[in-house]
Amino acid sequence: MHEIQPSQASGSKAARLRELLAGPSVVRAVGAHNGLTAKLVQRAGFEAVWASSFEISASHGLPDASLVTMTQYLDATTTMDATTDIPVIADCDTGFGGPLNVAYTMRCYERAGIAALCIEDKLFPKMNSFADTGQDLLPTEEFALKIKNGKEAQTDPDTLLIARTEALIAGMEVSEALDRAHAYVTAGADAVLVHSKSRRPAEVLEFASRWDSNIPLVAVPTTYSTVTETELYDAGFRLVIYANHGLRAAVKGVQDVLGELSGTDRAQAVEERIVPMADVFALQGMRSAFRTKP
Repeated sequence: MHEIQPSQASGSKAARLRELLAGPSVVRAVGAHNGLTAKLVQRAGFEAVWASSFEISASHGLPDASLVTMTQYLDATTTMDATTDIPVIADCDTGFGGPLNVAYTMRCYERAGIAALCIEDKLFPKMNSFADTGQDLLPTEEFALKIKNGKEAQTDPDTLLIARTEALIAGMEVSEALDRAHAYVTAGADAVLVHSKSRRPAEVLEFASRWDSNIPLVAVPTTYSTVTETELYDAGFRLVIYANHGLRAAVKGVQDVLGELSGTDRAQAVEERIVPMADVFALQGMRSAFRTKP
């Protein structure tokens, strides 16, 4: 089993992410689905962007059910990476198919300069983890082969491949999640994301207490939202992903403003609820590109 070490290389976002994961504090990533939301993540002070498959699917008006193609995900992720200075972690669902698909995915994302890829051990096509439906997992050995193929296709030693186990989502015991995670580390995974839809953090904290590897753990506290970053770090989690909070905030904000606007007859009614155009120009880089003549 290998341990995350600070990279000896310099400059790449993948190397920077490795340095952060080996550092003295938790690394925080937030979900995004385009360049603008990725910029907002960076502006808010977070260390990484999570190129969320849920958010990207939602931005297309589609369910998070393997309907969006790898090319569409990659295009969105590349835009996020190009518009920010912080590492981007790509949510690649099940790797878009079998072991050969994972190898191809690794090559494509790595050529685009993406710092890390995350794949999960569900069957393809997958359904969102919080959907009210059954969740079927691949046999452990088959998913380990995906991890192995992905790592063998890798050319930059700093690129990270995160193995995500959905064992707890599927209603399995913590022991099964641990067995799967250890097999994925043996296959070459650089980090392990253990996902849970419990309202309390007990099962992910139990997982961490029984984790006997130096490979870093990743948490996604969407449902167990009362847990603190300090508690997670002390338990052994080195990366915390707020996977969909930006999109959910945007939906609420747009719904509220448009609902109010639809009940009035002038734009001024919502002026205090929206940012000035200058703020959007700043996010776009318009102020430097289009200076007003004196």
